Order: sequence, then structure tokens, then C-alpha cells
Amino acid sequence: MKYIALSLVCAAVLFCSCRENKSELAPSAGLTAEKAYEGVSNYCHSAYDWSVAEDNPSIMNLEMGEETDSTYLVVFRSYTGALVRFYVDKSNGATRIVEYVPALNIEDEAGTIDLFEYLAK
Repeated sequence: MKYIALSLVCAAVLFCSCRENKSELAPSAGLTAEKAYEGVSNYCHSAYDWSVAEDNPSIMNLEMGEETDSTYLVVFRSYTGALVRFYVDKSNGATRIVEYVPALNIEDEAGTIDLFEYLAK
């Protein structure tokens, strides 16, 4: 009976130590502005075609916007003039994406991402 209990404890420890732990990626004090920028940059480079900016890199850019107590704003400007705003929650990395086309005055909620998935790359 002792051997079975010991085997179960060992199996549980082994299982828990092998699973991916996202909390290792998240600093205990919260997300920094640099990490928010890095994660959004990684996302933008995977989601948008940057090849059009090879000859003229200034037509597409990424910059930090305003910061609140709970959120970082990172803004991506496309070569089309559209702005994509990333509202990054400082505490958990949940990121809300809002697309805005100034020429047409159209704003659209584009979804959400977990920023830590783009920091692991």
C-alpha cells in the first residue's frame, strides 16, 4: 500500500513539473512597457505583411501610446494609414485590439490576444 501511495505522489510531482507554466513568463510585479512593446511587435510581425515596408521602413511603424494605471497602449500604423491600437493589461497581458481607419472614420473591435503567447517566441 505504501508503494502505491508513493508511486501516485511521484507521478503527480512528475506531471506537474512537466506542464508549461505561463506564470514563469509573467513577472510578479506585472508587465513592463518594454515587454508590452516587444509582445505587440512580435504579434504585428507575424500578423501583418511588412514586405511592403522593405524599401521605405517609415511607412509602417510601431510606437508606445499613452499609459494608464492598468493599461499600456501600443499603436501600429500600417502603410495604408490605418491605425491598430493594442490595449495591454499590465497585470495579466490580456490585449484588446482596436482597428481605426482615419480616412473613413471607422473604428472596429478586432479581438483579443494573450500577449504572453507572443513573448515566448
